[in-house]
Amino acid sequence: MTRRAPWGLLVLAALFFVPAAGSRYYTFLANDVVIWALFATSLNLLVGYAGLVSFGHAAYFGIGAYTTGLLMKKLGVSFLLAFPAAGLVAGLFALVFGFFCVRLTKIYFAMLTLAFAQIVWAICFKWNEVTGGEQGMPEIPYPDFGWLERLAAVVPFLGGYRTSEYYYFLTLLLVGVCFWLLRRIVGSPFGRILTTIRENPERAEFIGVNVRRYELAAFVLAGAFAGLAGGLFGIFNRGVFPDFAYWTKSSEVLIMTLLGGMGAFFGPALGALVLLWLNQQIVSYTQYWPLILGIILIALLFVFPGGLAGAVALIGRHLFRKKRAHA
Repeated sequence: MTRRAPWGLLVLAALFFVPAAGSRYYTFLANDVVIWALFATSLNLLVGYAGLVSFGHAAYFGIGAYTTGLLMKKLGVSFLLAFPAAGLVAGLFALVFGFFCVRLTKIYFAMLTLAFAQIVWAICFKWNEVTGGEQGMPEIPYPDFGWLERLAAVVPFLGGYRTSEYYYFLTLLLVGVCFWLLRRIVGSPFGRILTTIRENPERAEFIGVNVRRYELAAFVLAGAFAGLAGGLFGIFNRGVFPDFAYWTKSSEVLIMTLLGGMGAFFGPALGALVLLWLNQQIVSYTQYWPLILGIILIALLFVFPGGLAGAVALIGRHLFRKKRAHA
């Protein structure tokens, strides 16, 4: 029996060399992709594994961003506390909202998640004293990398980087840990029960599974990881704004999940990479980029109904069979 290559670890290791091998633009793009990959993978826990389509997942992304921003900018809390707080607060909101959402099914569930997300957006947009209202909270500080800069004086290969690049390394490390945790979750008995619920909730209920409890647990976990992604994005963006929780952010991350492949663990990350790269390329050539991007996405979804991850798996199986046939 052959062991599968640890592609996730290999990609993560390669990403650490982006600042050394590329320009600041590629480091910026890689940081953006990595954060959105975590955001999309958190949604995949709901859509791909539990079969729950959420139109309001951006609410927890925005809550996590505002939590980190408020703690670091207004209260002077260190990143070591502000970052996990983003996931905790987002998870608590997901627990409250999910308590009502999981009582409904299909389109009613989706619309209720959207309704709660719009409430979060309206609060962020109007609560000027806390969130900054329409202007948001600019100039969110970077974590303190003074210790790393002092260490760089001793360890040569750690020196010569900007603060933004140190933050990129930190983001890679934290997102890697989050991916490892999510991988463990979906591979656990809990993850297998979620898949059973997705395939046939009535049968799962019949064999004694408390479907609503498992769906609520998945909802909370997805919200918590989305909050962590939001906390990272607020600092990366150097500001937190109400549109982080707006419905368009939910649609973007849902498109990434569909494009990459629902139910495939690394599918949403691949979808985030392709969507952001296409966006960057098309914007540089034409002002009609939404039209062209929409046509490309429709074509990709029709050609690869199982998503890009499904297409990669199909090509891999074809090459493997071809290799065995010639062996």
